[in-house]
Amino acid sequence: MTVTIRDVARLAGVSVATVSRVLNASAPVRDETRTRVLQVAKELRFAPNSAARSLSRQRAGALGVILPDLYGEFFSELLRGIDQEAQRAHHSLLVSSSHHDSRGIGAAVRAMRGRVDGLMVMAPDVSGPSLAEVLPHGVPTVLLNGPEVDADVYEITVDNFGGARDMTRHLIAVGHERIAFIAGAERNHEASERERGYLAALHEAGRGAEPSLNVRGDFTEDGGWRGAIALLALADRPSAIFAANDAMAVGALSALREAGLSVPDDVAVVGFDDIPIARFLNPPLTSVRVGIAALGERAASVLLAALAERSPPGRPPRRAVFPAELVIRDSCGATAGPPRHPARRRARSERALSNPS
Repeated sequence: MTVTIRDVARLAGVSVATVSRVLNASAPVRDETRTRVLQVAKELRFAPNSAARSLSRQRAGALGVILPDLYGEFFSELLRGIDQEAQRAHHSLLVSSSHHDSRGIGAAVRAMRGRVDGLMVMAPDVSGPSLAEVLPHGVPTVLLNGPEVDADVYEITVDNFGGARDMTRHLIAVGHERIAFIAGAERNHEASERERGYLAALHEAGRGAEPSLNVRGDFTEDGGWRGAIALLALADRPSAIFAANDAMAVGALSALREAGLSVPDDVAVVGFDDIPIARFLNPPLTSVRVGIAALGERAASVLLAALAERSPPGRPPRRAVFPAELVIRDSCGATAGPPRHPARRRARSERALSNPS
């Protein structure tokens, strides 16, 4: 038999409205009344209906998270950061994958309607106009690592261009002449920005971009393995491989090991994201640190602040850049420190994020 709020009210000798005020802490109630209601609710093992509570309070107590995929260390770290911040604010998470498709985002949004107070959406594979079409109106939303969107949302993007440019600059500075790049997935905003940073650094150094050294990957370990195999088949192989994310760097390391080559003595390997396992690889992986969990925490804190403000609709988009910095380890063959400008950019970015309006 299901225990209802009316059962609690009857046994406690109070009205249903009083029980609701006690359980939701929505209005003052005398101490003895509160104690009696809570004791009865405990004895009856009464569990308030979360949907009904959200209707009465106009809050669901949950945040929605829509990611392109749920596989891999990057997404697990991002979710960990989001969850830590949400838990501090007593919010739960509803999580869904869009499978890299705007239709998947739309389906997830419809499934979460009325069940979440706000949304965090990562959709680097979806164009700005397509994303704007499926985002809900009137629901506070934070977009992560995607193209700019003409909608009333907060946007946080990693400094993908700057991080990739700095990594390529570092490889040039330590003497690498032939620097290959395993690019990310096609039509992916993060992938294009990282590739743009790589090409910009080569151009700054007066080097032309050699097409054979720029191969297409897909942000997976297998994509990195295949990219490295293609690069090793060149008559003049590269001295360094820059994989556009750490998962592909892991695949590249495997391919080099299978080919009997030493990293970094024969070929250096670097990545992007600095996933937790990067420092435990053999050799430890040089990477561009994003601070993945911190990125998730910041996204959640921006969303929670927006919920607290209950900002009126129609405000312009607010976009902030999350910092990226080099972490130099053994896999690049040089332990010289990175250029100093990333630290300056990091300071500017953190100021922007602390005041996103």
